[in-house]
Amino acid sequence: MRTNIVIDDQLMDAAMQAGGFKTKRDAVEEGLRLLARRAAYQNLRALRGKLQWSLEGDWRGDAGHSVQEPQSQYTAKPATPVKRK
Repeated sequence: MRTNIVIDDQLMDAAMQAGGFKTKRDAVEEGLRLLARRAAYQNLRALRGKLQWSLEGDWRGDAGHSVQEPQSQYTAKPATPVKRK
């Protein structure tokens, strides 16, 4: 999806340097991935104490429903270092 947004230049430079990104798009996409991952972790943390681990490796909730980690809808790419002039 094409989107035009205004982003603080200093923030973008800091993010690109921290992640070693070559393009602004790579930096923004990784930031979005991190937000999605954080929400998934928060949802998992909300289940604390509601799941039981069995020796067979099966997660069961209070109602006996199986809980499985959803497949990721994105693929993570390794960061590439930024070459400065």
